[in-house]
Amino acid sequence: MWIVGVVLLIVAVVAFFYMKHTRSELHAMIGTETLSIPQLEQYRQASDEVGGRGAFRKTAEVVGAAHPGPHGPLKAELSKTECVWYRYRIDRHYEVIEYRDGKRHRRKRTERVAEHTSAQNYAVIDEEGRTIGVDPNGTKPDSVEQTVSRFEPHRGNSQSIELFGFKLPTMLGRGDSTIGYDYKEWVIRPGQRLYILGEVHDRFGPLMIGKPAQGGHFIISTRTEEELRASRVKRHKLLAITVITSFVLGWVLLIADLLR
Repeated sequence: MWIVGVVLLIVAVVAFFYMKHTRSELHAMIGTETLSIPQLEQYRQASDEVGGRGAFRKTAEVVGAAHPGPHGPLKAELSKTECVWYRYRIDRHYEVIEYRDGKRHRRKRTERVAEHTSAQNYAVIDEEGRTIGVDPNGTKPDSVEQTVSRFEPHRGNSQSIELFGFKLPTMLGRGDSTIGYDYKEWVIRPGQRLYILGEVHDRFGPLMIGKPAQGGHFIISTRTEEELRASRVKRHKLLAITVITSFVLGWVLLIADLLR
C-alpha cells in the first residue's frame, strides 16, 4: 500500500510543476501583445537608432499564414506532402520471450527506430504580403495536421524491410520478433494560419521570430490565441485537481500503512 502512496505523491509533484508551466504559458499569452509586421518594423527602427542594427529583441505574438522560406517549400519524407515544416516518427513493435519461474512468457514492446523534425526556417505572411521569418528551432508546433498514421505488419524473415522508402532492420538474432512498424507524420502546409509567441529579433538581418535567447515561452500553433488560452485554463484546472487528489490520497495511504 505504501508503494501506491509514494507513486501518488510523485504524480502530485510532477503534476504541480506541469501546472506551473501551464500557468506560466497562459500568463505569457495574456501579457504579450499581438503586433503586426509594420509595428515590429517600427520598433526595430527605434532600436536601430539607440542600439545599432542587429540588437533588436522584443517578445511578441505574430499571426499570419505559413509561407515557404527562401529555399522554397519542403517535401515531407513519408507522404511527400508539400509543406513548410514536417516531423515523422517510426516505431518498431516487437515481441520478446521471457522465462520466469520456469514459465515462458511473451511480451510486446516498442522501440523508436527513426525520428526527424525539419529544421529549415520558414515565414508567416500577412494580408498585405509582408513576411517575417520563423526559426522553428526543433519546437513541436501545437495542433498540426497529421498526414500519416499507418501500421505496416512485418512479413517474412528478410534481414531488412523497406517501407515508405525507408530501409529498416528487422533486428533478427536478438531473441525477439518484429510484429510491424508504425509510421506517423505531421506537417504545416503553406497557407496554414499560425499563431506564434516568441522573441522577434534581427540578428541575421531581416526580422525573425524564434525561441527567446534568455529563456521564455515559444509557441507555434494552428489554433487561435483564444483557443489556446481556453485549453490552458482547462488543463490548469485538471492539473490542480490531480495535484490535490494525488497528494491527499498519497499521504492517506502512507499513514494508513504506518498505522497497520
